[in-house]
Amino acid sequence: MVETSGRLLKLLSLLQIPGERSGTELAERLDVSRRTLRRDVQRLRDLGYPVHATRGTAGYRLGPGGRLPPLLLDDEEAVAVAISLRTGADGSVLGVEQAGLRALTKLEQVLPPRLRHRVNTLHTATVRAGTVPAPAVSADTLMAIAEACRRHERLRFEYTGTRPGPGPRIRSAEPHSLVSFGRHWYLVAWDTDRHDWRTFRVDRLVPRTPAGPRFTPRELPGNDAAAFVARRLSAQTWPVRATVTLHESATTVADRVWPGMGVVEPVDEHSCVLHLGAETCRDLAWMITSVDTDFTLVDAPPGLAEALRAQAVRCLAAMDPVPTPPPRGENGAG
Repeated sequence: MVETSGRLLKLLSLLQIPGERSGTELAERLDVSRRTLRRDVQRLRDLGYPVHATRGTAGYRLGPGGRLPPLLLDDEEAVAVAISLRTGADGSVLGVEQAGLRALTKLEQVLPPRLRHRVNTLHTATVRAGTVPAPAVSADTLMAIAEACRRHERLRFEYTGTRPGPGPRIRSAEPHSLVSFGRHWYLVAWDTDRHDWRTFRVDRLVPRTPAGPRFTPRELPGNDAAAFVARRLSAQTWPVRATVTLHESATTVADRVWPGMGVVEPVDEHSCVLHLGAETCRDLAWMITSVDTDFTLVDAPPGLAEALRAQAVRCLAAMDPVPTPPPRGENGAG
């Protein structure tokens, strides 16, 4: 009986791999006959797991059912899930943090000692720095927005903006995407009142019911919701902004442009455009040169050219005190 139960768990693990598995492959992996495999498949069905058979190919796959099957993970998967649960519970989504901790507790209880030791070692040696509590949003709010995006249904919601006013306003929008950017969640949507694309802070909105009518999705400018949010935030937040052409491809410089620094738009295989903003022209000069590539100013605020020139002079001046070693003779004497 123990052997049969272990074989059923292994069969369930094989069926959880995406795609269809042939009967021959499953029988060989389990080291059983095709007849025994058919009996094991029927046992899983009797336990409530929807194992579907494909006619003509003698293949099997696990379909969606009414219950969650045991989740069978290999060593690397188990460690990855445990680490993700520990580091990902930042409290930005109400209710999810506690559920994640409960899942982590259940997982750590069944981890083999060698894997539990690896996870605990990493956790005790890690210190999270520079984290600022993010405004919390409701998981129900996120799900309501996500459903409206999926169904292409107009979203009605109360919204508290940044401008002073009597209180929340009722807004109507055609939702496109949810974007997690920095410490905030944003809704990218077509504002039906202003007839333009807008970003809305999710922690400032409360969905209203019933939902509005269905709509035909519009094409988002650039077809990239994350880049759209980054561009809007850069334009709305920073007092000085600039656009520069970088003389390398967007793919090459992508790792050198951190989130929130700016938005990169590809031009061709040898160049791209960077839109960025900062508090001062000195900050802009530092950010542009930190990308470490040749560039050309396209749209620059007054003072940026002078800030770049001052930075160049400062770097050249730093080289003057460096002594030049005297030439040495063939025997090593000066």
